[in-house]
Amino acid sequence: MSARQLLDQLLQSGQSLMQGAGAQAQQATQGGKGTFLAGLGGGALGAGALGLLLGSKKARKIGGKVAMYGGMAALGALAYRAYDQYQRNQAGGAAAPAPQTLDRLPPAPAEQHSNAVLVAMIGAAKADGHIGPDERQLLETELAKLSGDAGDRAWLEAELARPLDPAVIAQQARTPEMGAEMYLASLLVADEQSFMERAYLDELARQLKLPAELKQQLEAQVPAAA
Repeated sequence: MSARQLLDQLLQSGQSLMQGAGAQAQQATQGGKGTFLAGLGGGALGAGALGLLLGSKKARKIGGKVAMYGGMAALGALAYRAYDQYQRNQAGGAAAPAPQTLDRLPPAPAEQHSNAVLVAMIGAAKADGHIGPDERQLLETELAKLSGDAGDRAWLEAELARPLDPAVIAQQARTPEMGAEMYLASLLVADEQSFMERAYLDELARQLKLPAELKQQLEAQVPAAA
Protein backbone atom coordinates (compact mmCIF):
# COMPACT_ATOMS: atom_id res chain seq x y z
CA MET A 1 0.00 0.00 0.00
CA SER A 2 1.27 3.48 -0.79
CA ALA A 3 1.92 6.04 1.92
CA ARG A 4 -0.84 8.11 0.33
CA GLN A 5 -3.41 5.32 0.73
CA LEU A 6 -2.28 4.54 4.27
CA LEU A 7 -2.50 8.19 5.31
CA ASP A 8 -5.96 8.53 3.80
CA GLN A 9 -7.25 5.45 5.62
CA LEU A 10 -5.70 6.53 8.90
CA LEU A 11 -7.28 9.98 8.71
CA GLN A 12 -10.64 8.59 7.68
CA SER A 13 -10.57 6.23 10.65
CA GLY A 14 -11.42 9.32 12.68
CA GLN A 15 -14.99 8.86 11.50
CA SER A 16 -15.07 5.34 12.97
CA LEU A 17 -13.54 6.61 16.18
CA MET A 18 -16.30 9.14 16.70
CA GLN A 19 -19.01 6.64 15.72
CA GLY A 20 -17.64 4.44 18.47
CA ALA A 21 -17.83 7.36 20.86
CA GLY A 22 -21.49 7.84 20.04
CA ALA A 23 -22.29 4.18 20.62
CA GLN A 24 -20.53 4.16 23.98
CA ALA A 25 -22.28 7.35 25.07
CA GLN A 26 -25.66 5.84 24.21
CA GLN A 27 -24.87 2.73 26.25
CA ALA A 28 -23.89 4.90 29.22
CA THR A 29 -27.14 6.85 28.95
CA GLN A 30 -29.08 3.60 28.96
CA GLY A 31 -27.34 2.40 32.11
CA GLY A 32 -24.60 0.36 30.51
CA LYS A 33 -21.37 -0.12 32.41
CA GLY A 34 -18.39 2.14 31.81
CA THR A 35 -17.77 5.25 29.79
CA PHE A 36 -16.43 5.65 26.29
CA LEU A 37 -12.88 6.03 27.57
CA ALA A 38 -13.18 2.98 29.80
CA GLY A 39 -14.65 1.05 26.91
CA LEU A 40 -11.60 1.85 24.83
CA GLY A 41 -9.22 0.67 27.59
CA GLY A 42 -6.15 -1.55 27.12
CA GLY A 43 -4.83 0.22 24.05
CA ALA A 44 -8.16 1.36 22.58
CA LEU A 45 -8.54 -1.55 20.16
CA GLY A 46 -12.18 -0.71 19.50
CA ALA A 47 -11.25 2.69 18.08
CA GLY A 48 -8.93 1.29 15.42
CA ALA A 49 -5.53 2.58 14.41
CA LEU A 50 -6.28 6.23 15.09
CA GLY A 51 -7.57 5.53 18.58
CA LEU A 52 -4.45 3.55 19.33
CA LEU A 53 -2.23 6.35 18.08
CA LEU A 54 -4.06 8.84 20.26
CA GLY A 55 -4.34 6.65 23.34
CA SER A 56 -7.49 6.06 25.37
CA LYS A 57 -6.98 9.15 27.56
CA LYS A 58 -7.44 11.59 24.71
CA ALA A 59 -9.06 9.57 21.94
CA ARG A 60 -12.51 11.14 22.24
CA LYS A 61 -11.18 14.69 22.58
CA ILE A 62 -8.68 14.68 19.72
CA GLY A 63 -10.50 12.19 17.52
CA GLY A 64 -13.20 14.75 16.90
CA LYS A 65 -10.72 17.11 15.26
CA VAL A 66 -9.59 14.42 12.82
CA ALA A 67 -13.11 13.22 12.11
CA MET A 68 -14.14 16.79 11.32
CA TYR A 69 -11.76 16.94 8.39
CA GLY A 70 -11.73 13.38 7.10
CA GLY A 71 -9.09 12.18 4.67
CA MET A 72 -5.92 13.28 3.02
CA ALA A 73 -7.52 15.67 0.53
CA ALA A 74 -9.11 17.64 3.36
CA LEU A 75 -5.77 17.90 5.14
CA GLY A 76 -4.18 19.22 1.96
CA ALA A 77 -6.98 21.73 1.48
CA LEU A 78 -6.52 23.08 5.00
CA ALA A 79 -2.78 23.42 4.50
CA TYR A 80 -3.41 25.15 1.17
CA ARG A 81 -5.78 27.67 2.74
CA ALA A 82 -3.35 28.51 5.55
CA TYR A 83 -0.30 28.75 3.27
CA ASP A 84 -2.13 30.76 0.62
CA GLN A 85 -3.33 33.28 3.20
CA TYR A 86 0.18 33.54 4.60
CA GLN A 87 1.62 34.20 1.14
CA ARG A 88 -1.02 36.84 0.38
CA ASN A 89 -0.31 38.61 3.65
CA GLN A 90 3.38 38.61 2.88
CA ALA A 91 2.72 40.01 -0.59
CA GLY A 92 0.42 42.74 0.66
CA GLY A 93 -2.69 41.04 -0.72
CA ALA A 94 -1.28 40.42 -4.18
CA ALA A 95 -1.71 37.03 -5.84
CA ALA A 96 1.07 34.54 -5.08
CA PRO A 97 2.04 31.20 -6.66
CA ALA A 98 -0.44 28.50 -5.67
CA PRO A 99 0.89 26.33 -2.83
CA GLN A 100 1.64 22.77 -3.90
CA THR A 101 -0.19 20.86 -1.18
CA LEU A 102 -1.33 17.24 -0.97
CA ASP A 103 -4.66 17.86 -2.64
CA ARG A 104 -3.04 19.45 -5.70
CA LEU A 105 -0.10 17.16 -6.43
CA PRO A 106 0.43 14.36 -8.95
CA PRO A 107 0.99 10.85 -7.51
CA ALA A 108 4.79 10.84 -7.09
CA PRO A 109 5.19 14.04 -5.04
CA ALA A 110 1.92 13.30 -3.21
CA GLU A 111 3.48 10.04 -2.06
CA GLN A 112 6.49 11.92 -0.69
CA HIS A 113 4.24 14.40 1.11
CA SER A 114 2.12 11.57 2.55
CA ASN A 115 5.16 9.76 3.89
CA ALA A 116 6.33 12.94 5.64
CA VAL A 117 2.88 13.54 7.14
CA LEU A 118 2.71 9.96 8.46
CA VAL A 119 6.09 10.41 10.14
CA ALA A 120 4.83 13.65 11.70
CA MET A 121 1.61 12.06 12.96
CA ILE A 122 3.43 9.16 14.59
CA GLY A 123 5.88 11.58 16.17
CA ALA A 124 3.09 13.74 17.59
CA ALA A 125 1.38 10.64 18.96
CA LYS A 126 4.55 9.79 20.87
CA ALA A 127 4.97 13.30 22.29
CA ASP A 128 3.28 12.47 25.61
CA GLY A 129 5.21 9.22 26.00
CA HIS A 130 2.11 7.04 26.21
CA ILE A 131 3.09 4.49 23.53
CA GLY A 132 4.82 1.74 25.51
CA PRO A 133 5.75 -1.77 24.34
CA ASP A 134 2.25 -3.21 24.85
CA GLU A 135 0.54 -0.30 23.11
CA ARG A 136 3.04 -0.47 20.26
CA GLN A 137 2.33 -4.15 19.69
CA LEU A 138 -1.41 -3.49 19.64
CA LEU A 139 -0.92 -0.57 17.27
CA GLU A 140 1.18 -2.66 14.90
CA THR A 141 -1.57 -5.27 14.86
CA GLU A 142 -4.24 -2.66 14.14
CA LEU A 143 -2.19 -0.93 11.44
CA ALA A 144 -1.62 -4.31 9.79
CA LYS A 145 -5.37 -4.32 9.11
CA LEU A 146 -4.88 -1.23 6.98
CA SER A 147 -2.05 -2.84 5.01
CA GLY A 148 -1.00 -6.46 4.71
CA ASP A 149 2.29 -5.50 3.08
CA ALA A 150 5.36 -6.65 5.05
CA GLY A 151 7.29 -3.58 3.93
CA ASP A 152 4.59 -1.28 5.30
CA ARG A 153 4.61 -3.08 8.64
CA ALA A 154 8.40 -2.95 8.87
CA TRP A 155 8.36 0.78 8.16
CA LEU A 156 5.67 1.45 10.76
CA GLU A 157 7.44 -0.66 13.37
CA ALA A 158 10.66 1.26 12.74
CA GLU A 159 8.90 4.63 13.10
CA LEU A 160 7.19 3.60 16.32
CA ALA A 161 10.46 2.37 17.80
CA ARG A 162 12.49 5.42 16.71
CA PRO A 163 13.40 7.83 19.55
CA LEU A 164 11.35 11.00 19.33
CA ASP A 165 13.37 13.85 17.85
CA PRO A 166 11.54 16.79 16.24
CA ALA A 167 14.75 17.80 14.43
CA VAL A 168 14.90 14.41 12.68
CA ILE A 169 11.18 14.52 11.86
CA ALA A 170 11.52 18.02 10.40
CA GLN A 171 14.15 16.75 7.97
CA GLN A 172 11.32 15.04 6.07
CA ALA A 173 10.06 18.45 4.93
CA ARG A 174 11.58 19.08 1.50
CA THR A 175 9.37 22.08 0.72
CA PRO A 176 7.64 24.79 2.80
CA GLU A 177 4.29 23.21 1.92
CA MET A 178 5.43 19.85 3.28
CA GLY A 179 6.44 21.53 6.51
CA ALA A 180 3.03 23.17 6.77
CA GLU A 181 1.25 19.86 6.20
CA MET A 182 3.43 18.08 8.76
CA TYR A 183 2.74 20.71 11.41
CA LEU A 184 -0.99 20.70 10.63
CA ALA A 185 -1.16 16.90 10.91
CA SER A 186 0.73 17.07 14.19
CA LEU A 187 -1.81 19.59 15.48
CA LEU A 188 -4.61 17.15 14.68
CA VAL A 189 -2.98 14.36 16.68
CA ALA A 190 -1.52 16.29 19.61
CA ASP A 191 -3.31 17.69 22.64
CA GLU A 192 -2.29 21.34 22.82
CA GLN A 193 -3.48 21.50 26.42
CA SER A 194 -0.77 19.06 27.46
CA PHE A 195 2.43 20.86 28.46
CA MET A 196 4.64 18.14 26.94
CA GLU A 197 2.76 18.06 23.66
CA ARG A 198 2.56 21.84 23.35
CA ALA A 199 6.31 22.03 23.92
CA TYR A 200 6.82 19.36 21.26
CA LEU A 201 4.67 21.23 18.74
CA ASP A 202 6.56 24.46 19.34
CA GLU A 203 9.90 22.74 18.87
CA LEU A 204 8.68 20.97 15.73
CA ALA A 205 7.58 24.32 14.29
CA ARG A 206 11.01 25.75 15.10
CA GLN A 207 12.79 22.84 13.46
CA LEU A 208 10.52 23.14 10.42
CA LYS A 209 11.47 26.83 10.30
CA LEU A 210 7.82 27.85 10.08
CA PRO A 211 7.40 31.64 10.14
CA ALA A 212 5.37 32.77 13.15
CA GLU A 213 2.51 34.04 10.96
CA LEU A 214 2.29 30.76 9.02
CA LYS A 215 2.29 28.83 12.29
CA GLN A 216 -0.62 30.96 13.48
CA GLN A 217 -2.50 30.44 10.21
CA LEU A 218 -2.11 26.66 10.52
CA GLU A 219 -3.22 26.66 14.13
CA ALA A 220 -6.28 28.68 13.17
CA GLN A 221 -7.38 25.80 10.91
CA VAL A 222 -7.73 23.43 13.85
CA PRO A 223 -10.14 24.24 16.66
CA ALA A 224 -8.99 23.59 20.21
CA ALA A 225 -9.96 20.19 21.53
CA ALA A 226 -13.07 20.41 23.62
